[in-house]
Amino acid sequence: MNSWHDTLPELNEALKGPCFVAGSPGYEDEVAVFNQAIVHHPAMVVGAETTADVCAAVQFASRHRMNIAVLNTGHGPSLPAGPETLMITTRRMAKVYIDAHHKSARVEAGVRFGQLVEAAAVHGLAPLPGSSPGVGVVGYTLGGGASSTMGRKYGWASDHVSALEVVTAEGQLHRVCPQSEPELFGALLGGKSNFGVVTAMEFALFPVTRLYAGCLFYSGEHTRDVLEAYRQFTKSAPEEITTGVALLNLPLPHLPPFMQGKLAVSLRVSYMGDADTGKRLTDPLRKAAPVLLDTVAEIPYAQFDSITNDPTDPAPAVEYFGLLRELTPEAVHAIADVVGRNSDSRLNIVDIRHLQGAFSRPPTFPHAVGARDAAFAFFGLTVVPPGHEVVDYLDSGRELTKALSPWLCDNAHPSFLGRADATESGTRRAYDPDTYRSLQAVKAKYNPHNVFRTNHNILPDTGV
Repeated sequence: MNSWHDTLPELNEALKGPCFVAGSPGYEDEVAVFNQAIVHHPAMVVGAETTADVCAAVQFASRHRMNIAVLNTGHGPSLPAGPETLMITTRRMAKVYIDAHHKSARVEAGVRFGQLVEAAAVHGLAPLPGSSPGVGVVGYTLGGGASSTMGRKYGWASDHVSALEVVTAEGQLHRVCPQSEPELFGALLGGKSNFGVVTAMEFALFPVTRLYAGCLFYSGEHTRDVLEAYRQFTKSAPEEITTGVALLNLPLPHLPPFMQGKLAVSLRVSYMGDADTGKRLTDPLRKAAPVLLDTVAEIPYAQFDSITNDPTDPAPAVEYFGLLRELTPEAVHAIADVVGRNSDSRLNIVDIRHLQGAFSRPPTFPHAVGARDAAFAFFGLTVVPPGHEVVDYLDSGRELTKALSPWLCDNAHPSFLGRADATESGTRRAYDPDTYRSLQAVKAKYNPHNVFRTNHNILPDTGV
């Protein structure tokens, strides 16, 4: 039996939240994640309710030479936590404070976007969320955060962070900002959980209450025509409009009849402006092919999740990500060839998101979210069918990145990394060489023994 068992009562005494060990009641629920392709088996789990709980857990793990894994809301893990690991879950840390006067928010580590958007809307303000209300604000923003509502107008969510509270490997709380420990602040934004447990975040909000937003759906037989129309549209789209296109072949029973067992194309639109102008801007897309369903309309910002209607039920899935320098006619044909109706691909979703606009601008303070020359981000997702093994689907999606290789950016991006990227070389690709070396130096200073490594791991610079 490991020595930490003997001092577990002492840890429990120091905690406000619960503590679970492998096999104890509640353990399985505590380590469960949204993508069930990842299964965690940590030695123990601390369900932190306070920053003091996080400090106590980190100090305990350090004393007993355990690795430390962080689980916020369960949407992000790409590596399983093993039996040498103490896991800290932060979902109970869910306080939100809106400063209407300064148009800013402070959130704890377990806050999800649905909760934040509702709290901000009361004050006529809005954050930069992703597509799903269930995604955690902190984890998403630490990776960069490509908002599907206002991203092209305001850029990466990470560019608007003003302060972070983080517990580093020695179990001490640091409040960092561009003026205080700027090297740690800049490393966390892009370097994510490599340097500690972020327990709170402060960032800007925007005075937006409504959007002209929704989806246009087409039959999969028109994939090439819709992708080509979308390619032309993005060449001159104003920054106020953020768009994406998804090829969908989803085995879900509640879908509309035209999607039941068939390939469909979904073109997502979010325009920051009046409905008349939004309609005029998007009408060329409506003429690309017969529209089977048009949900684009003026909506309250709080209904942002209706743009994509992402699945909410956990399931095992395999994902592959990439960035494109451009979307050419040849790239359009390559995508259609991979997922068209006559292909044998098992991909269920191919998602392409237009970047550029404010995504391309440098941040006002240096941090590790780069690849700002990318024009598009994409991913391919395969849902592992019930009764099948995840291992048999681990390569599903590679055919997409291979087909798009002539147009891939040299670098990857910390917002768009999957399980296949959780290697030293895969992680390095998310940063330019100078940034990666800087991150290694910060890692050596704040986490020299690499106890935070159940992630896309940045190796500390050992000086060797």
